[in-house]
Amino acid sequence: MPAGGRPRKKEETMAVARVTKIVCSSTKSFDDAVSDGLKRASKTLRGITGLHVLEQKCRVEKGKIAEYRATLEITFILEE
Repeated sequence: MPAGGRPRKKEETMAVARVTKIVCSSTKSFDDAVSDGLKRASKTLRGITGLHVLEQKCRVEKGKIAEYRATLEITFILEE
């Protein structure tokens, strides 16, 4: 019996989500890195419902930002 004391009916289903971590980059901006990361993840993962930016970093060359990097957690619903 699930929490709440009410038995679950057979036709009721519970969505189960999974979270996966990815690292993405761009030479333009953090926003571009995140957008590109989501676009790429969407090619492989179905049912994406959200993302969380965990970390932002930059690679520096000769005193200038050469690359923007973002670490993301992508949340998606598992299929039945």
